[in-house]
Amino acid sequence: MLQWLALLHQEFTAFNVFRYITFRTGGAVVTALLFVFLFGPGIISTLRLKQGKGQPIRTDGPQSHLITKKGTPTMGGLMILSGLLVATLLWANLSNAYVWMVLMVTLGFGLIGFYDDYLKVTKQTHNGLSGKTRLAIEAVIAGVAVVVMMNAGKSGLSTSVAFPFFKDLLLDLGVFFAIFGAFVIVAAGNAVNLTDGLDGLAIVPVMIAAGSFGFIAYLSGNVVFADYLQIHYVAGVGELAVICGALMGAGLGFLWFNAPPAQIFMGDTGSLALGGLLGTIAVATKHEIVLAVIGGLFVLEAVSVIVQVVSFKLTGKRVFKMAPIHHHFEQLGWTEPQVVIRFWIIAVVLALAGLATLKLR
Repeated sequence: MLQWLALLHQEFTAFNVFRYITFRTGGAVVTALLFVFLFGPGIISTLRLKQGKGQPIRTDGPQSHLITKKGTPTMGGLMILSGLLVATLLWANLSNAYVWMVLMVTLGFGLIGFYDDYLKVTKQTHNGLSGKTRLAIEAVIAGVAVVVMMNAGKSGLSTSVAFPFFKDLLLDLGVFFAIFGAFVIVAAGNAVNLTDGLDGLAIVPVMIAAGSFGFIAYLSGNVVFADYLQIHYVAGVGELAVICGALMGAGLGFLWFNAPPAQIFMGDTGSLALGGLLGTIAVATKHEIVLAVIGGLFVLEAVSVIVQVVSFKLTGKRVFKMAPIHHHFEQLGWTEPQVVIRFWIIAVVLALAGLATLKLR
């Protein structure tokens, strides 16, 4: 919205800064951070009042959680999404189709997560929205977004999968790219959702991934940098750096209240939406495979659940003491801060590995 001020640069040269994505990304970080800081306490108080007993705690989970986390309100994703939305509407170029598609997926997934959280809180049970129903709605939202981005992008490239380490290797899936892209987005949303199980565990890796993809989006949307790094140039995706900045700012604000012991949980409202956001940006920038590297922690969490379920159904035995895998390490004797901080370190290393693919071509 504020980008229109750049039109005044001929009369007032200071307004020229509004043309630059880097400046507006910085503005989005600060705006989202301040919004969450200012309105966060009020949102937490309202949610605590409305929810009463707060988020139901898994009885089959670590027994310490029944004591330390009982009564903590959930749906904290509302804080993040509110700050992200306000900052994006203020600082992003609203004529950009990619911006609207990312917002559509983020808010759509957020609504699904909100309804799921609502059912769990009101019924005080872990049985929220049906898994099949949830996945079906997610797939529709993601599919629509991918089709729009396919039509908005360059013919050939918009329907292809790019491979890291190879500058010219593309696999053109044609119309089937819509299925592939929707799978990436839905998988990312649910992988982040599975990661959100300890105070601060999900939000920091999400911010790390957002910072990485903000950088990737900026480079991919700049013809000079894209040509120098020999990555695929996608006109318009540079604007997604603003959304990544907004997510980082809102995430920092949320972490202030989510730091152990958490005053509020992110809930499906936030985790599902933020995972969907990252997946959509990965599809838009043609870095779907790189997402699996940068978001490798989320992949590990999701795979641990899949392995656990499959193993138990086929053999009656469990591979891990508990899934997702962060609970496995708790059962091994790691304290919650140890698990969280060590997983943050893993997220940083994986992000650096993912960014390294930009140059190794």
